[in-house]
Amino acid sequence: MSTVDYHGHTTLITGASAGLGAEFARQLAARGSDLVLVARRRDRLEKLATELREQHRIQAHVVEMDLATEHPGQALAAQVAELGLHVTSLINNAGFATFGPFHQADPDRLRREIAVDVTAVADISRAFIGQLRTAGRGVLVNVASMAAYQPNPRMALYGATKAFVLSLTEALWEESRGTGLRVLALSPGATRTEFFDVVGTQQAAGGTRLASPADVVRTALAALDRRNPPPSVIAGRTNRVMAFLARRLATRRQVIRAIGRLTANGA
Repeated sequence: MSTVDYHGHTTLITGASAGLGAEFARQLAARGSDLVLVARRRDRLEKLATELREQHRIQAHVVEMDLATEHPGQALAAQVAELGLHVTSLINNAGFATFGPFHQADPDRLRREIAVDVTAVADISRAFIGQLRTAGRGVLVNVASMAAYQPNPRMALYGATKAFVLSLTEALWEESRGTGLRVLALSPGATRTEFFDVVGTQQAAGGTRLASPADVVRTALAALDRRNPPPSVIAGRTNRVMAFLARRLATRRQVIRAIGRLTANGA
């Protein structure tokens, strides 16, 4: 399996100020891709852009944006056009979760979670997929989660949003076959990022060992390096085994109860 060269690409990455987004930026820059880094924290984006320009001699552009606003895809496409850029690859990475019983959650936070985790993913994908397919050589990666594979008591909405991302992306994989665009849903397990700081508790990890962002991104890029990339990939052998066992050896009731017990102590 050969490593894909991203020289001549321009990759737009949402949630690029930290975590998996920043790691995607580093690994794609190392492979030669120019970047459009999108997040709310401009200072972090500028620091990362400077680092990657100096290390890899690539172009890195910064777009400060809150993806919970209306029509994020249209707004991003307009800003990219103003920069005179043509995006060939897209990483929809931005997202966050809410931990706790659904009936106690702040409705405004839940609406924002839907806006970022669902609406923005669909809207940005739709805004750029035409030019991605026309370019015919790039990637569309939507970051889902292990939470996509079963209901998640105490993170009920998050699991539902990631099930949406997984389903949407796998459908786009089929629709894009033959265009040269490689589409992938990436499902990490618990990862060492700021995710749990935003959630407010490590209990959301369910007691599992945290993976490194570098390993998760390497898993995604390795899948995309294949001659015939799959529609989705789970990062981490243990996570893949757990997903298999949950689908094949346990009833739906048993899986939901098991997840509920793992997160109960954080409620």
